[in-house]
Order: sequence, then structure tokens, then C-alpha cells
Amino acid sequence: ETILVVDDDPVQRRLLEAMVRRLGYEAKVVDGGEAALAALAAEAPPDLVILDLVMPDLDGMGVLGKMRERGYAMPVIVQTAHGGIDVVISAMKAGASDFVVKPVGLERLQVSLRNALAAEALTDEIKRMKRKGEGRLTFKDLVSKSPRMVPVLRVAEKAATSNIPVLIEGESGVGKEMLARAIHGSSDRKGRPFVAVNCGAIPLNLVESILFGHEKGAFTGATEKHTGKFVEADGGTLFLDEVGELPPDIQVKLLRALQTGEVDPVGGRRAIRTDFRLISATNRSMLDMVREGAFREDLFYRLHVYPVSLPPLRERREDIADLVRLFVARFAAEEGKRIRAVSSEAMALLGAFPWPGNVRQLENAIFRAVVLAEGDELSVAEFPHLIAASSRLPASPPVAIPEPAPLPVILEAPRISAEPASISTGPALDLVGGDGEVVPLETIERETIRFAIRHYRGQMSQVARRLGIGRSTLYRRLKDLGLDAEVASED
Repeated sequence: ETILVVDDDPVQRRLLEAMVRRLGYEAKVVDGGEAALAALAAEAPPDLVILDLVMPDLDGMGVLGKMRERGYAMPVIVQTAHGGIDVVISAMKAGASDFVVKPVGLERLQVSLRNALAAEALTDEIKRMKRKGEGRLTFKDLVSKSPRMVPVLRVAEKAATSNIPVLIEGESGVGKEMLARAIHGSSDRKGRPFVAVNCGAIPLNLVESILFGHEKGAFTGATEKHTGKFVEADGGTLFLDEVGELPPDIQVKLLRALQTGEVDPVGGRRAIRTDFRLISATNRSMLDMVREGAFREDLFYRLHVYPVSLPPLRERREDIADLVRLFVARFAAEEGKRIRAVSSEAMALLGAFPWPGNVRQLENAIFRAVVLAEGDELSVAEFPHLIAASSRLPASPPVAIPEPAPLPVILEAPRISAEPASISTGPALDLVGGDGEVVPLETIERETIRFAIRHYRGQMSQVARRLGIGRSTLYRRLKDLGLDAEVASED
């Protein structure tokens, strides 16, 4: 997540920026209220704002007021060194979600950021699920930051302005129904019925009855009249998922319904007119099915008027982090767990996994992790099945990473020596101490990290990447090994 730091004091800005980055977030800093409003209006707004209340041009209360007027809904943590509880209460009433007192400590800031972001994610998910149930889901509710999704959403938004039949193509679990709901919720049919049918899950002997309805007594067991899905969708949208699974005789009736806008119930004496907008979806190549004779060619051209192709999750990994946040918020609330964050190591694991089952598989993985979790943070330990699956995957080809400009230091391989030698901070490292015993692992780790920091001249992102760990893990190890004070003094 990106955190916007708003403070007119340059020292406070630098301190907050350093702490925000140390906690594993992206940081953006501005020096006043007007600059903050400009940053909030940018194409990629921040996820959270840390706002100073006392500033010369436009103070914190003024920024909160402008945010409410303009509809900015991201959480705000206010910070102040002046004023009493009445000032804080006024800020909370104006829309702030939390407050901290200058100078804020790292642990207090971490708790405040986690709580605010978790609460915001849960609020967003609740609103999204409510709009989904009401048939008012829009494209803004679709979680996506991937460049691959930009043309897809642009094409889908144009489809929402028309009643043109849409065919959504994509792998299983990629989110085809959510896109169909967004098209419906963005059209003039929003708020009307959205009827979803999984054609592959209907027994063959009931397909016609479920889709087109039946009259009472039309067949054995038909004790009541059933209107059918086409009539249920009257005035709204009918979504046929896995439409390629329909049997040939039903394909004929579907073609007639599309041509005439009328359906023939089983046992009915006359056709029933219905006004529906059809969106269909498939995870197979419809053209190949037509060539194989498994799908009618004339129906294919009726459905394939406006195709939209959804890329798999592995091709839009930029969306994984936001999806994880939403799923964690929802399942933690459902399971009564106080989970506030996902560790950087776990997020790296989730981001690197290929997800053959796409968004549905990711959702189920998060659900399982939330159930397994015992603390307030999801770690790698909660994803043992992903680690096991990753170990069975074929190795990916190496990616060429540009090397930094070499420093005039000659790296030597670790040598084993029985002679007394002290652990040096140079490139060579003894693995056996003067007592003839192996040097403790903690000492080796301490000297390795110290050397890496000097080798990369204090560029902590570079150090973390070369050591193969996350930034937050690096800072945690610095503290555990007693190196944080040493690094701070060098800075």
C-alpha cells in the first residue's frame, strides 16, 4: 500500500517516511494541505494518509473537510503535538480514523496503520458484497491495478452502454461472473434481476425445464409451475456460465430465444415473451468446439458478437496484493479472527505462485490461512500447501538482473581455518573460531549483513534483494542482531 505523509516540518516528514518504508509500505511525502489534495486527485491515489493538523497554508481540519466534500474515502491518521482531546475528537468527527501524538514511535505507527488499512479493506469488501447482492456492482468494485486489465475493462465498459450479447472468455476461476455483474451494474438494467446459471452443473434431463420453465403436470414430478431462468431475468441480465456445456437440443431453443425474445416452456401452449440481456461465458475455445461439431455454428455467431477475454491471474500479478487484502478482511471478520496484516515473506510467496486456479484458488488459500492463523499476522507457516506445490513446479528460467557498478572489493570464498582468527568485517569470513569450534550461525549472519550494508553503501532495498529477504525482514534482523543502532550511527 502507498502511504501519503503530509507535514510541513521537513524533519518530521523524513522520520515518518523512513518509518513507513521500514514497515514495508510505499511512502509519498508532501509539505502542505494543498499539495496533499493534489496528490489525492492523482490517477493513482494513496491508500492511506498520515496528516498533520497544524500547517500554514491549509491545516489538517481543512484537508479533512475538502476530502469529505470531494468524496475521498481513504483512511486518515492525524498527528499533532498541540491541542487537547477536543481537537482529536473534532478530527475524528471530521473523518479521521485514528490519531497519533508527535513524535510517534514505530510500534504505535505500525499498529495504527495495520488497523486503519484492515478496517478500510473490510469496509470496502462489505460495500462491494452489498452492491453485488443488489445487482449494482460496477467496474470500480473490480480489484485491478494490472496494465493487462486496462483494455479489458475499457471494452467491457463500452458493452455496458448497450444490450449487445457479450461472450466472456477466460480460464476457470478468473472472475468471469464478477465482470458480468459489473457490466450489468453499469448498464441501464442495474437494480433489475441478475440471474446466473452454471450450464455445466445442471443435470441433462432438467436443463430445458430450468432454463425455459415448465407447466404444472408437464412431466412426472412437475407438481408446480416453474417460470424458468429466462423469465426470471425479464428486465435484467441472464448470465450463462460455461455455455459450451449446453446439449445440442437446448442450443436450438437458446438460438430461437435470442432471435425472437420468446421462450417455450415445457408443456406450454404458447411462447412467453421476455426482455433479457444475455451475457455468456466459457473457459473453452468455442471456435474449436464448432469445428469439432460440439457447438452450433449459428449459435456461436449469435453469442460471439462482442467477445471479452479475461487474462489469468498469473499474467496480472499486480492485482494479487489487493485481492489478498480484501479476502483477509472478509474471512477474518467471518471467522472472528483479529488478523491485521500479511507478512512480506507470505506476500512474496503469494505473488510468485502461478495460481492455476486463478482468483478462486487464491480466495480459498486465504480462507484456509485465516482458519489456521493463531496470531494477528498471516505468515508463510499458514500456506504449507503452497510451499509444497511450489517445490513440485518446474524451475523457472533465470531472469537477467542488471548488476550494480562493482566496488573495488575482492570477494573470497569462506575458508575453514583451525588457527585463531577474529571475525572480520572484510570480504573473507572464518567459519571456525580460535577455540577450534564452528562460529555460531548468528555471528555469521551478523557479519554477512554488516558486510552487505557496506558493500551496497547503505542502500537497504539493494541489500535486502541481494540477501534474498524482504525489507521488513532485514530491519527486523538488524534489530534482533543489535545492528540497528550501528546502521543509524553510520547514516
